[in-house]
Parts: sequence; C-alpha cells; structure tokens
Amino acid sequence: MNLAEVNKLSSEEFEKAFGEIAEHSPWVAQRALASRPFATRVAMIEAFSEAVMRAEKPEQLQLLRAHPDLATRARLTADSTREQKGAGLDTLSTEEFVLFTKLNHAYKAKNQFPFIFAVKGATKHQILQGFEQRLHHSAEEEFQTALTQVCRIIRFRLEDRVQV
Repeated sequence: MNLAEVNKLSSEEFEKAFGEIAEHSPWVAQRALASRPFATRVAMIEAFSEAVMRAEKPEQLQLLRAHPDLATRARLTADSTREQKGAGLDTLSTEEFVLFTKLNHAYKAKNQFPFIFAVKGATKHQILQGFEQRLHHSAEEEFQTALTQVCRIIRFRLEDRVQV
C-alpha cells in the first residue's frame, strides 16, 4: 500500500490494516491515526512512535507485556513469526532453546515484562549478546530500552507495509 492509499483509509480500515503493528495493542494505531494525513512514511512511523512514547506508563507496560518471548514455541502473530524465523529463532538447537528459555525467564523475573529486541536483520548470536548485556541494566533503563525496541519493530513493520 502506498502513502496516498493509507491517507484515504477510513478509521476502521486504518485500524484493520495497522492495528496489530504494535503487538496486540490497537490503541497505538488509533492514536497515530490522529496525525493523518501523513506527509511521508517517516512521518507515519513517527506518529506511531510518539503514540507509544507519550502513552501513560501503565499502557506502555501493557504494550511491553503483549510481546512474546523470543524463541518461544507459543503461538505468535504473523509478524512475530516471520521476524523470529528471519533471525533463525525457529531453528535453534536444543541447547540454544534451553538457553533462550532460561534468559527469557531471568529477564522477565527481573523486569516484569519480556525481553524485547527488534530481531529483523539480527542473528541469534546478536540477540543472545543483547540478552546478556541488558540483563545487567536497571529496571528503568530497561523499560526505556524496551520501548525503543518496540518503536524499532513498529518502524520495520511499517516499512514492510507502506511503500514510499
């Protein structure tokens, strides 16, 4: 879809097309819609990011908690499945799967939300390195880092869906 088509969508059509850009959080698209018409795809991406970053902390926490664990065998959204597959998280060895599971549990226990990493273009080794580094961050620092990663995921997904 191109930007002109995006700007012509009804509110309902916009939410249907972009409501899952932010994992199970259609409120992000609903708030980004208020910035329409988007002059550029970058402006659209910024509107989604601003919706995330300007939300109240409880909403932000709900958004973070809506994300799946990395390398989980749980049912994922189509976007998450494609992104994790692209990073090789669907072909982990048994040992790698056990390590990811252990790191997911440790991270969640410390921060009360899953480890969020924009995996597009990353390898499983880069993701594991990110895990190991970020486990040492403070809870507040990690909250902000996770929100930044959500915004990166949103950018990647919008770049995939909206042509310039």
